[in-house]
Amino acid sequence: WDYTMNSYLKSVWLCMKYEIMAMQAAGSGVIVNNSSVDGLRAFPSSVSYSAAKHGVVGLTRTAAVQYIGAGIRINAVCPGWVRTPPVEGYMARDPGARQELLDQEPIGRLAEPEEVAAAVLWLSSDAASFMVGHAMPVDGGYLA
Repeated sequence: WDYTMNSYLKSVWLCMKYEIMAMQAAGSGVIVNNSSVDGLRAFPSSVSYSAAKHGVVGLTRTAAVQYIGAGIRINAVCPGWVRTPPVEGYMARDPGARQELLDQEPIGRLAEPEEVAAAVLWLSSDAASFMVGHAMPVDGGYLA
């Protein structure tokens, strides 16, 4: 529990603590936190992970409202399965894992890291200037 909370929630809070101080001094800024689809749904096979990712969404929304008056916009991305080294390793160790993950993605594939990065870039841009406190799924239809 403590390891998961420190890794996935406290780390976000610590980053925001110092990002917000710097952005207040600068007069504006944008933060995009990393949550998960599991921060937007129940994930009973990993209670601590789900709780931490729900915490990131709650932290994002609360801080967004708290700091928008200071010119700081805060949002989060909530990716589904992304083809990253840890996910690739999991699929390599467990022969059935690839199909299990693909079965969860209506789009029929895992996300590429660049697709999540594109969402972060958009949320960071002026095109998303009215997005405040949003937890954006980047999930290939996973939550649908």
